Amino acid sequence: MSDIVTTFKALADDTRVRVLKLLGGGEFCVCEIAFALGLEQPRLSFHLRILKEAGIILDRRQERWILYRLNEQDMFIRFLLMAISEKISPEQARMDQERLRAFGRKGRPCAGTDKKVKPEKAAARSLR
Repeated sequence: MSDIVTTFKALADDTRVRVLKLLGGGEFCVCEIAFALGLEQPRLSFHLRILKEAGIILDRRQERWILYRLNEQDMFIRFLLMAISEKISPEQARMDQERLRAFGRKGRPCAGTDKKVKPEKAAARSLR
């Protein structure tokens, strides 16, 4: 029973739901997710840890980066992720996707890390 409670607690946060919607588009590193959501990395890492402990997301190391993806192995989690995908605000999801594109992903982890712009400033610029 505690696994179900942990899962639902992990899903009971707007930021974590936005992370899941973004990860529905593939595997991303922390800096990409932080940029797309306009969050500082320590705050995002807190949310990623909760999602990982609940078994909703998985991670893997690639060189010095940790890449996150949805855990699609568990049928219950897959069902929940499908339901969440339908409920997130289309406008919020669109803005997050636009910021991710603005990050300048070039087929490698943290493609935009050479940019010296803080996520919240870059997010504001991408919405203009």
